[in-house]
Amino acid sequence: MTDLPDGWAIAPLEELVASDGIFTDGDWVESKDQDPNGEVRLIQLADIADSQFMDKSSRFLTREKASELSCTFLKKGDLMVARMPDPLGRCCIFPLEGEKRFVTVVDVCAMRLGSAEIDPRYLMRALNSPVVRAQIIALQSGSTRKRISRKNLATVPIPIPPLNEQRRIVERVEALFEEIDRGVESLRAAKNAVALYRQSLLKSAFEGSLTADWRAQNPDRLESPDALLTRIREERESRYRATIDDWREAVAEWRKGGEKGKKPAKPKRPEGFDLLCTSDNLPWPSACVQALLDAPLINGRSVKDKAGGFPVLRLTALKNGRIDFQEFKEGDWSKEDAEPFFVQRDDIFMARGNGSKKLVGIAGVALDDPTPIAFPDTMIRARLDTSAVQSEYFLLVWNSWTTRRQIEKAARTTAGIYKINQGHICGFVLPLPSLAEQAEVVRVLRGRLEAAELLDREIDTNLARADALRQSILKRAFAGQLVPQHPDDEPASALLERICAERAEMPGKRRKARIGA
Repeated sequence: MTDLPDGWAIAPLEELVASDGIFTDGDWVESKDQDPNGEVRLIQLADIADSQFMDKSSRFLTREKASELSCTFLKKGDLMVARMPDPLGRCCIFPLEGEKRFVTVVDVCAMRLGSAEIDPRYLMRALNSPVVRAQIIALQSGSTRKRISRKNLATVPIPIPPLNEQRRIVERVEALFEEIDRGVESLRAAKNAVALYRQSLLKSAFEGSLTADWRAQNPDRLESPDALLTRIREERESRYRATIDDWREAVAEWRKGGEKGKKPAKPKRPEGFDLLCTSDNLPWPSACVQALLDAPLINGRSVKDKAGGFPVLRLTALKNGRIDFQEFKEGDWSKEDAEPFFVQRDDIFMARGNGSKKLVGIAGVALDDPTPIAFPDTMIRARLDTSAVQSEYFLLVWNSWTTRRQIEKAARTTAGIYKINQGHICGFVLPLPSLAEQAEVVRVLRGRLEAAELLDREIDTNLARADALRQSILKRAFAGQLVPQHPDDEPASALLERICAERAEMPGKRRKARIGA
C-alpha cells in the first residue's frame, strides 16, 4: 500500500475514530446473563458477513442486566468487525434502529467513527478488501481458534483517499457489485434448476417412467416377479453348492496335511430370498436390502492414529458415490488385525453417522482393486448379490430420494450426530427391476446425470469467477485505480489532521469512548 495516488494517506484503523466515536470490543455476556424475554438483543458473530448484516441471532438480555454489565449499546450505522473467522476481520454496517436495544458479543469490535471525515461505507469496503484482509490475517493469534485482538486490529493500516473520492469509490463499487449480484442470482437459480432436474430424473427412474418405452420395446427381456424370484433362488443355490464343493476340497487337503492348523469352516447356506409385492405405483416388485446381500453387513473398526501403522480409510473417503483411496490415515494395528476389514473391489460402504441429516447413510463403491487397506467403524460394508442387483443401480437408487426418505426417517440423533445401523439398512425397501432393465436405467441415468454434473460444475466455476471479480474490484478500488482522482479534492492528510486535532482537544472523552463505557 505504498504506491498510492497523490492526495491519499495511510492511517492505523484506530486513528480514524474521532473523539465522539467508539472503538471497543463487544461485551462478555454469558448464558446465565441472558433472558429470552429481555428487551436487548445480543448480536453475534453469525450476524456478521462480508459487507452484509445477516440478522440471524435470537438471544436477548434485559435492559437491567445490560446496564449491570456496563454494556455498550449499538447504534444504526456502527461498523462491526468480526475478530474471529470465517473470514477473520469481515465487516458490515449495523442497520437496525432502536435506542439501547442492541449489544454485541466480545469477539466483535464495534466502531462508531464520530466524524464525517470518513465515509463508513468506504471503511467497510476497505476492511473487506484483499489487501487489508491480508494485513488482518497477518496479525491473528491463537493455536486452535484464530482471532485478532482489538489492540492488533487498531494498528491495521487503512488507505484513505480524499472524502469526495471515498464516496466516488463506494458508488462505483456498489454499482459494479450490483451487476455481479444480478449475475450471481441467475447462476444460483440455474443451480437450483439443475438440482430439481436431478431429483426429477431420479424420481422418474425409480418409479419406472424413465424406461417405460424400453419395457414396451423389450418384452422378451423382462422377468415376471415369479421368474425373477425363481432365477435368483436357483443362482444362489448354485453358488452355494460351488462353495460347498470348494470347502470339501479344502477339508480334504487339511486332512491330507495331518490336520494342521484350523479346520476350514463350512459355508453357511444363504438366507432365503423373497420379493415384496408389486405396488400399484411401480411396474416392478421391491425387495428389502437384506435380501440383496451376498454376505452380512459389517461395521468397520475404530483404530487410533499411529505413524507407520496399517492404513485405514477416513469417512471423507466417501465422495460422489465412490471411495477415494487417498483419504486414509495410518492406524494402530497390524495387517493381520486389519485383514477382516480389507476393502475389495465392488464393496459398497455407507456412512453410519453424520452431523447433517442429509449426509448420514450416503454410500460409495470401491471401483478399483486397492492395495491392502481397511475401512473404519464410521462405515458399514455391504456386499451385494449380483444375481439380484447391479452395484451401480443399487448406488443410484440408494442415493436417490426413494431411499433417502427412508434413511432420514430412521436416523436417530445422539450428541448432534445422526446415525443409522445395520438393522435400519437391512429393512430399507428398494425397487427391483430385472437385471436387463437395471442396466438400462443405469445407462440412461449415467448420461443425463453426467450432463447435469458438467453444468453444475460450470455454474460453480462462474460463481467462483464472480467472487474473484469482486476481489479484483476491491483491490483496484483501494489502490486508487477504480475511479479518477480530482485535483480539487482536499487531500486525505487534511481530514486526518482534523480528526487528530479533535482527539487532542478532548482527551478525557476520547479515552472514555475507546473503552465503550
